[in-house]
Order: sequence, then structure tokens, then C-alpha cells
Amino acid sequence: MTETITPAAPATAPAPGAPAEYDPRLTNDDLAPLPEQSWGTYNIFAFWMSDVHSVGGYVTAGSLFALGLASWQVLLALLVGITIVYGLCNLVAAPSQRAGVPYPVVCRSAFGVLGANVPAIIRGLMAVAWYGIQTYLASAALIVVAIKLWPGLAPYAEVGDYGFLGLSLLGWAAYLVLWVVQAAVFWRGMEAIRRFVDFCGPAVYLVMFVLCGYLIHKAGWSSVNLSLGEVKYHGLDAVPVILGAIALVVSYFCGPMLNFGDFSRYSKSMTAVRRGNLLGLPLNFLAFSIIVVMTASLTIPVYGKLITDPVETVAKIDSTFAIVLGALTFTIATIGINIVANFISPAFDFSNVSPQKISWRAGGMIAAAGSVVITPWNLYNNPDVIHYTLEVLGAFIGPLFGVLISDYYLIRKRHIEVDQLFTMSETGSYWYRKGYNPAAIIATVIAAVFAVFPVLFTHIRGMHTAAQYSWFIGCGVALVVYRLIAPRFVKLPAAV
Repeated sequence: MTETITPAAPATAPAPGAPAEYDPRLTNDDLAPLPEQSWGTYNIFAFWMSDVHSVGGYVTAGSLFALGLASWQVLLALLVGITIVYGLCNLVAAPSQRAGVPYPVVCRSAFGVLGANVPAIIRGLMAVAWYGIQTYLASAALIVVAIKLWPGLAPYAEVGDYGFLGLSLLGWAAYLVLWVVQAAVFWRGMEAIRRFVDFCGPAVYLVMFVLCGYLIHKAGWSSVNLSLGEVKYHGLDAVPVILGAIALVVSYFCGPMLNFGDFSRYSKSMTAVRRGNLLGLPLNFLAFSIIVVMTASLTIPVYGKLITDPVETVAKIDSTFAIVLGALTFTIATIGINIVANFISPAFDFSNVSPQKISWRAGGMIAAAGSVVITPWNLYNNPDVIHYTLEVLGAFIGPLFGVLISDYYLIRKRHIEVDQLFTMSETGSYWYRKGYNPAAIIATVIAAVFAVFPVLFTHIRGMHTAAQYSWFIGCGVALVVYRLIAPRFVKLPAAV
């Protein structure tokens, strides 16, 4: 299958990188095709290191080894799951890398030049919620550092004594400090973010190796174990659990996977993207997971209980310097993943809604402001709210992915007309009635219903199991439905 790109016209007004015929209602400096793509293999590798090397990634990887499976079965599930993520990321990366535009702009080819706001807003809202939650989780590490250095601050960490809106005074201070730090890094632009991300991933690896080495020194090599619990499933009984673990791995990465085009657009070539993905996903994730389970298993002989939170593990070390260094490193790592996965995405997504009024930076600050308004610490502490908000929104990611892939590969045969992504002319290739492609909307709605149903009705027999595969259900249904009905609506050039 041959890749076909109709290139953008020479860059003139109304914005750098945006030809004069680009409609200003669809264009600004940040959404226009990049004049230069400079990221190499290491930059994509570092992106995934930052995405994996976080407190959330640590806990997720460790939890897989506590499912009651044998170690080799967990490693198999990890390998299969992360290989699926690797393949899907390569698929979704291609249109953005080759056209030099971010995820919401690529969505215009499938959803229409205005309809692209539907997937953009869905992804943006989900990112805002997780941005707030990740900032809150990172602030917990900062509180550990503050109390260790200044023990007198401990009373201010009590919500009942010094707190409002469900967060302690010290919690508010830590949250706002991280809020400002993340905003400052983001405000400096993508080049500053790239340098920050390039540092975060390796820094966490160094701390992880040191922490693991410290625990091995305390407990001895004989205490290292790749199982964090009793093996409960044997033979065919283990198959459903292994499949569930595979689905969990894919679901964990489904957010950054969907909008991976926001980053692949900066890459020099698809070869660099594939190599970076190979290093950052299968190889890096497996290595990180093994270090995680080794470290977690060593907490049992050293501290007398299993600890799956790396910040809690670091906090138990008998050294102020080590605690401060470790906690700050995990804080920086969480900042890295937060900016990568939950700041940049809504920045492009919200900017796409009104390019002339909302710049990339303004879009990011809208997301940052929203992350405070939703008081994420209350979200995180209420499982019911998380269930009916984040999981429901997450069930839409599969359908959005399915439509995008179906349109680019099955309908348009990898043909993309860059200029047509920025025009509202009724003769444009991506213009539909009122700017929305009915096929994409219909496919998304039908697939979302199938995906959301098991999430909302887990009490019905069999739905709890089906809910684990909501991403796969949504993606598969959307891909098939869109492939069947899109030919009635999509205008294809003679070359396709």
C-alpha cells in the first residue's frame, strides 16, 4: 500500500507555516504543518520512558505480578500487551508524522473539519481529569519531602485541622507548587518539554536501580522474587486472567496512544518513530516491570510488608538525603508523564476548537485551570465518581481510535491532502454538511454504546469481564461500522 501525501502550499500569511488559503477558523501557528521535523529515535524513546516511569506506572506494573499468575505468565502478558501498544502507536503515528500536524487536525480527515472537535474535546476532557489526579499524586511525594526536612509542618498535612475543599493546607501548597512548575515547563514550549522529557526517564531509571540495589544490600540476592503473591491459576484457568492482564496494559496506554500524533509530528521520519517506539515500549516497559517487581518483592523481607508505592518505599530509608532525592525524582517523573500525556493533548485539542482565540499555550492553561476546579483529590478518593466519569470517557477512546485508523488505512488508503485539512470550502475533501462527517459520528456513537454498557452495568452477569475489554470492543465496533458506512459519505480523490 503506497503512502500518498498532497503537500501543504508554501507558507505565507495568515500565520507562519499556514498558507494564505488556509481558513483562519481552522488555523494558527501551533496547528499548521511544521516547517521542520527534528526529533530522532532517542526523543521518542525518552517520551515513552517518561510515560512509563511514574508512580502510576510503577503501581500498575507491580499489580500485574499480584494477580495470582506465575511470573512467566505475567511476563508473557506484559510482552503481548505492550507489543499490541507498539503496533497501534505505529499506526496512529503515521498520518501526523507525514503531514506534520497534531492529532485533532488529523481527525479532520475522518470526522470533518469541524467534526474533529468531537474527538478533540473527549480526549481533552479526559486529559484534564487525569492531569489533576496525577498532579495530586505527585504532590504526595512533595509532602513527604517537606515533612522530612521540616517536621514542624506535619500538623498542616491534616485535612481535619488545616484544610478546605477536602485538601490539607500543606496539600494545597504542594499541589500549587507542582501546578506552577508544570505550567512553567509547558509555557516554554515543545523544545523545553523535549529537553525535560529527555532527562526524566533516565533519571528515574537511575533512582530505581539505586533503590533496588539498596534493598538487595539489605535483604540479599536470595530474597529477590518475581512473584508478589501466591500462584492461584494453573493451566487453562490462567488464560482469562492473562487476557485480562493484556487488556489492562493496552488500557493503561490508551490515552497517550490515541494522541501520539501530537508527538510523532515532530519526528524526522517514521523509521525514527518505529525505532523509538521499539526501544520505549516492548524493551523499556519489560525492563522497567522487572525492576519494579524485584524492588517490590524486596520490601517484604526488609520492611515486613509488601509496598507497591515507590514513594512510600523511599520514605522508609534511614537517610534524609536519600528520601529527598528519591521523592523528588519520582515527583519530577510524574511531572514528566503529566506534561506529556495530560497537558500537551488538551492544549492542541482545545486550540483546535477555536484556533484564532485559543492558542496552544492558552489551551494548555485552560486544562490546567480546569484541573483545579474539579478538585481531583476528591475525584481520586471517590471510586464511584471515577467509575462514572473517567471510565465512561475512557470507553470513548477505543471508538475514536477505530474511526481514525479505519478512515486513514481502509477508506483513504493512507492518502492525505494536507491543504484540505485547513479549508472550509464546500468543495474541500474533508468538508461535509455543517462540517461533520455523519459516518464518523454514527460509528463513534454505536461503538461507544457497546463499550460503555459493560462499564456501567458490571452487576449484570458477564459484564464485569467484558468491561476489561471496553477499549477493544469500542475500537473494533467503530472500525467495522465506519468501514461499512463511510463510502456513502466520504469524498475520495481519483488517486485512492
